[in-house]
Amino acid sequence: MRSFRFLAFVAVALVAVSAPLASAKLRQNYYANVCPNLENIVRGSVQRSMQQSPISAPATLRLFFHDCAVQGCDASILIIKPNGDDEWHNTDNQSLKPEGFLTVMAAKAAVDSVPQCRNKVSCADILALATRDSVFLSGGPNYAVELGRFDSRVSTKNSVNLPHGNFNLDQLTGYFGSLGLSRTDMIALSGGHTIGAASCGFFGYRLGGDPTMDPNFANMLRGTCRANPAGGFAFLDGASPLRFDNAFYQNLRTGRGLLGSDQTLYSDTRSRGLVDLYAGNQGAFFKDFVTAMTKLGRVGVKSAANGEIRRDCRFPN
Repeated sequence: MRSFRFLAFVAVALVAVSAPLASAKLRQNYYANVCPNLENIVRGSVQRSMQQSPISAPATLRLFFHDCAVQGCDASILIIKPNGDDEWHNTDNQSLKPEGFLTVMAAKAAVDSVPQCRNKVSCADILALATRDSVFLSGGPNYAVELGRFDSRVSTKNSVNLPHGNFNLDQLTGYFGSLGLSRTDMIALSGGHTIGAASCGFFGYRLGGDPTMDPNFANMLRGTCRANPAGGFAFLDGASPLRFDNAFYQNLRTGRGLLGSDQTLYSDTRSRGLVDLYAGNQGAFFKDFVTAMTKLGRVGVKSAANGEIRRDCRFPN
């Protein structure tokens, strides 16, 4: 089964390569004396990227999860090696959309265009800020981002261990637990699937009679995928695919979760109560999402002792 690459937000393979919560100390306003206008610079750049492509917001959110879930939030996903031995070249990352990378690179260029800020802000922190801004500018919560991450010098193809779209609740809970995140965190982070899409290869296996999927929804998806077998896709939240809201959870209650790993959050009675809460109370979802994103952003953080501030996010210094 192909690995699930969205999210978000956005499940459990085994935990051998997962990074624990970091002991490095992050704090808000870390760059206050170095690059005081940092957050405005990044937000302006992200806004321009979103105006250029509606894909940029979900692609950036997804990129953040794929970075943090593999060896920690250290921008290792951005490293490109000539020999191809990097995280991006792992098959589980090959469907990451270029718009996510371009959003981060554009924000990095905007930051470095200010002489006071040039080469003073890590790519990992720019990615974290760009993710927050992608969420907020899509209608989601505007939350404070802890900063102070350093960039990894290492990225390897075999280090990648990401969730699969057919995982059940125990597998999902186990994977996120390996990152130091709770089941509540996992369910809240899954709500990142309120923006973005998935190709037919990620959900096609469910269209042959999955009892947890609404039959009318399945028929519609079959038509989509038959019409374009190679490039067919569907929105993870067909109700409001470009808006960050709680419609994702409302969809689960009617059997309209696209991925099996999403629909299981409602079909399994152990997690159904939280889905019902978020479906009926967007504020509760936003609150728990912010808590979970903050915790995710602390995973595997590098310090000056084992990291650096890359001059070019694609290459170690």
